[in-house]
Amino acid sequence: MDIKAIAVDTGGTVLDWHSGVRVAFRRTGGAHRLQRDWHSITNDYRRRAMKRIVGQVGPKFNIDDVHRSCLSQVVADHGLQAFSEQERGQLADSWHRLHAWPDFADALARMRTRFPVVSFSMLPVALLVAVSRRNDIAWDAVISCEMIGAYKPNPEAYLQAAEWMNLLPADILMVACHNFDLNAARACGFKTAFARRPDEWGPEGPPDPTAHPDCDIVVDEFTALAQALVPWRACLAPFRTVIATFTRVLMPISDPLRCGFRAASGAHNP
Repeated sequence: MDIKAIAVDTGGTVLDWHSGVRVAFRRTGGAHRLQRDWHSITNDYRRRAMKRIVGQVGPKFNIDDVHRSCLSQVVADHGLQAFSEQERGQLADSWHRLHAWPDFADALARMRTRFPVVSFSMLPVALLVAVSRRNDIAWDAVISCEMIGAYKPNPEAYLQAAEWMNLLPADILMVACHNFDLNAARACGFKTAFARRPDEWGPEGPPDPTAHPDCDIVVDEFTALAQALVPWRACLAPFRTVIATFTRVLMPISDPLRCGFRAASGAHNP
């Protein structure tokens, strides 16, 4: 595929938000001996937050703010008023402590041997930095819609990201597990890759599990995406360059040594 960079959605595509937030709810509820369908409550929380932030232009808030305000509604609607203010703050902060899906880190390292790979997300900068450090994820850059002031799927978000990368949209592969994101990116000229995340929403399953037919690549995991974009032959190219360099440096040294060894051998074997 003829691309020059990769942009990766992060919430859901890279981060297992459902497991992390559900565990935080369950732990807090357990402290109060509350029994609830924590899977359902976690998904309700996510839907409310997405509804508030998707498509926003010039908002005076970011997703951290949305998570805090939506949590108040979730607490009220699901009978969780026993949660203290401190516990609610810890729940809202659980988004900063999410784990990445296990297939991502190695695939990212492989893709970065050939392409710049950036996080392009609706998540705020502070959250992206926190989860990237927590999961040892090394991006070439982080582009948050918070920085742009326009949120996906607004075209301004995609076009500004491409401009900041100093590339045409057609030179960038947008990777996500959400069709709304990829459809908008494609409409702006990006190439697109759908990475399936069947467990993103827990047992309920994702709302759009089937890739749009116009996607350029469809994979079940990031390992397959990395293999498609960076075959092992390409991964080994830098090592071949290093070996060739060492060979050029060592050959002038090794030749006299070999000659000396032969001379010494000849002296003992007339």
